Amino acid sequence: MKKNIYKVICAVVLFAAVQPSCKKDFESINTDPNASPTTTPKQLLAPALVNVLTTNMLRSRTYNNELMQVTVNQSDSEGQVFRYDIKNTWGDYTWNNWYLQLTNFKSIYDIAGQTVTLNKGYQGISLICQAWIYSMLTDTFGDVPYSQSNQGRNLNFQPAFDKQKDIYLGIFKQLEDANTLLNGAANVASSSDPVFNGNTTLWRKFGNSLYLRLLLRISGKAEVAADCIAKIKDIVDNNPGTYPIMASNAESAVLKWTGSGYLTSPFIAGVRAQDFTAPSLCSFFIDNLTKWSDPRLFQNSWAIATYGGGYVGVPSGYAPGNAPIKKSYFYSTTSAKTLMNEPLMGNIMNYAELQFILAEAAAKGWISKSAQTYYDSGVINAITFWIPTFNIPVATYEATADITWNDSASLDDKMEMIHVQKYYTLFWTDFEQWFEYRRTGHPVLPKGAGLLNGGVMPARIVYPVYVQSANPTNYKAAVASQGPDLLNTQVWWQKP
Repeated sequence: MKKNIYKVICAVVLFAAVQPSCKKDFESINTDPNASPTTTPKQLLAPALVNVLTTNMLRSRTYNNELMQVTVNQSDSEGQVFRYDIKNTWGDYTWNNWYLQLTNFKSIYDIAGQTVTLNKGYQGISLICQAWIYSMLTDTFGDVPYSQSNQGRNLNFQPAFDKQKDIYLGIFKQLEDANTLLNGAANVASSSDPVFNGNTTLWRKFGNSLYLRLLLRISGKAEVAADCIAKIKDIVDNNPGTYPIMASNAESAVLKWTGSGYLTSPFIAGVRAQDFTAPSLCSFFIDNLTKWSDPRLFQNSWAIATYGGGYVGVPSGYAPGNAPIKKSYFYSTTSAKTLMNEPLMGNIMNYAELQFILAEAAAKGWISKSAQTYYDSGVINAITFWIPTFNIPVATYEATADITWNDSASLDDKMEMIHVQKYYTLFWTDFEQWFEYRRTGHPVLPKGAGLLNGGVMPARIVYPVYVQSANPTNYKAAVASQGPDLLNTQVWWQKP
């Protein structure tokens, strides 16, 4: 009997764990707001998008930025991410909040699909957002609940973990369905959509651009490579009319923090100014920008604070006891535009990232247009995304910065050129810098003497500890299939 009681308690814990951490009442969780008969997609969409972006931005600040040498939280204490010293609780926040919002996006799809309220626009948007969140979940943890996730209302509190390959194939099906649903779909309420103001055509373009991001991510796996490459060519070369993609910076998927009401940046509401400025900027991050005389650094408040008259970072992974003097850092003030109140920090996927995706595909010979064309477009649009008034010709800028495309270089050198630029394009975009580094090994990051974990970049985040007790059978099955629940266990698309 004690064992049965324990199982029930664990089931409740698992369900509650994907609800807001401040809510404890099980009954209210089941009825607020998703089971309410008056809930509509219009009511659910904006809060769900804001909550996902809030999660992404806060964790990108403290996890991705530290791993990927954007910042260095200078300390010799335990649990410093920049030293690859990752606590077992690091995954709890993202896991909980991403799954919570999946419940909302699934509700949007279900309600929008009802005969009386049929709305293909909200259905397509829901599928794209589900695909986006599931991709972040599986790229962070590996095998995760997918086909049985978010079924608490059906009393399934112990969902099976799907294999990453199957999750990706499911995501691709969702994006295909979204592309079909949004083809000619009427716009949705602009007030419900802080990303595209209800424009279903732009959502369709984002969905297909996201499709290319994820096809590229698993294209290195031999068992699916041919299909991925063929689909990339189908989208880009063969059937661009069937699969429209982003065509300019104006079509980038960005939740813009206007500073009004619920569109106030989570950095304003959830991070103290002194904490935002606490980490030092890393020398890898800032040295490239200064070498290129990159206007994003000088004109866009990425780093106002100077050291000795210039912008200077500190090395990541320095040996304990050898902390360098803090130098440049992120600027924070309430009287000027900074990253704390910058509208563009709600980036989901921008046009420049798409151009670098296409540059890599072209460099590998998968699509017809030249890699340089896409690379040049990526370089200039990455800058004008932040500084629309920048008007220096791309060839002039690249020559001055010594980043001109070299078509005779080796593929590995071309990958480095693309991914150094892409690194800055992915600035503060959830964990995308980390995902891409794990996939490609680019850009090449310096290794400090103080790195732990054998100096090996973590391959994943471990599952939340409570999952082991709340869903033990499926947790053990996932570990048996994927490998030990450790930082260095590679996810499917990383494995040879």
